[in-house]
Amino acid sequence: MTPAAAPGHVPHIGFGHVPHIGFGHVWHTRLRPRQHRFSVPTFFLMLPMRTLRAQPQAAGVLALNRAGVLAFRDADHGDGSDPRHGGALAWLEALLHADGITDAQGEIWLQCYPRVLGYSFKPVSFWYCHRSDGSLRAIVAEVNNTFGERHAYLLDQPRYGQELQARKAFHVSPFCAVEGGYRFEFRRIGPEGLGSARVRIDYHDAEGPVLLTGMAGRLEPLTAASRRRALWRYPLLTLGVMARILWNALLLWLKHVPFHAKPAAPVLPVSRSSSSEH
Repeated sequence: MTPAAAPGHVPHIGFGHVPHIGFGHVWHTRLRPRQHRFSVPTFFLMLPMRTLRAQPQAAGVLALNRAGVLAFRDADHGDGSDPRHGGALAWLEALLHADGITDAQGEIWLQCYPRVLGYSFKPVSFWYCHRSDGSLRAIVAEVNNTFGERHAYLLDQPRYGQELQARKAFHVSPFCAVEGGYRFEFRRIGPEGLGSARVRIDYHDAEGPVLLTGMAGRLEPLTAASRRRALWRYPLLTLGVMARILWNALLLWLKHVPFHAKPAAPVLPVSRSSSSEH
């Protein structure tokens, strides 16, 4: 059995990593005011963003900022910057520096959905920001809604396996008000955290837990074989993400779950929290 990484620490090897793909599942359980749940198989990417900036050829079979059956585009993240102007990684680094985080000089891993056959919708992506010694410095949860809006939650001084909290500031679902907060927990297993990844995101309001959600998967290097397996199993992955959102919204409406009108987007594009907030 592959040993677990120490809390908050991933052994450092330096830049020179390769993209990974995770095969697993995503789950969603609503507890109130009506019960509703689903769990579906999925796959996702784990990308070494600083390695890819320094060595774009490390992308291998992943179509990096170009058309392809399985692709990644910087413009799908952050402020939508073109890679010629620094792309998503420059946005992330500016976000960290604006908050006084200047010691995240190690690898930055991005866990996200890819573009499949040119289409992408990414409900949430996670940026794991490490110090040069490999220890975890910050995590940024980047959230998109179906209205084309994006918001980031900066989790400062996190530790793997520790619950982190952030006040909800961004409209995602019409069946949840913009109130209460999220409880995150991240786990990465194996050397450099590249054996498996698990993320738990629970939503609580003043009365307690409302939603229990998450995703998990076993990681392996992204190769021609693993890409073929992913596309064979889930040829319409990203279209399926949007289809499930709409289908489950219909089911919640049929169950008479109260509907909340969309408020204005938050003034600030980033919300800050920390592991010490309980």
